[in-house]
Amino acid sequence: MKRPVIMAIAAVSVAAVIALLIYGFNRHEQRPAPDHRDSLGDALVRSHSPVIGSPTSPVTIVEFLDPACEGCRAIYPHVKQILADHAGEVRLVVRYVPFHGQISIDAVRILEAARDQGKFEDVLTAMFETQPMWANHDTPDPERAWQVAAQAGVDLERARAHVASDVTEKRIAQDIADLRTVGIKSTPTFYVNGKLLPKPDPVMLREMVMAEVARAID
Repeated sequence: MKRPVIMAIAAVSVAAVIALLIYGFNRHEQRPAPDHRDSLGDALVRSHSPVIGSPTSPVTIVEFLDPACEGCRAIYPHVKQILADHAGEVRLVVRYVPFHGQISIDAVRILEAARDQGKFEDVLTAMFETQPMWANHDTPDPERAWQVAAQAGVDLERARAHVASDVTEKRIAQDIADLRTVGIKSTPTFYVNGKLLPKPDPVMLREMVMAEVARAID
């Protein structure tokens, strides 16, 4: 069997897994997210998860986000400010939650392609800033999201080739599977050093981060 045919079959198989996982989320009520469980292990942070900030930071914010989520867009500037205020002390790990269907998956693919080019943070910021233009729930426009990525410095030819591989699809499938294990029911959802933030409140997030930073220094 020729290689292009094998790759096409693999891509279809991974896409089918993603579709089934999303269908499962839409059919079944999600259980409440746990407050803090050491048993979450790799389900909370995967080795493939995007990281913003120093990998050696003693405090880790894990954000389960959907690029098409308005709440994620609203809180993102606060998250960026926390990272800036605690450079070297706090890092952000991003987990993908494509609750808004195909437009969310398209956005994740673009973000992963941007990460392949070292442009993840730039494109994530640009996509949140322009979210109303490409993520309108009535008329989603993935091509506009691609244009946003290009304006942020992404090589589109290289990016589309990256999306055509099965690497991103496997990562999306893994993140969706982990949502069940962790029990994510809405976006954004935050964990700080493994502890659940009760609600996505920027003041509460900053206070929790500061407490963990102080604990790490002591």
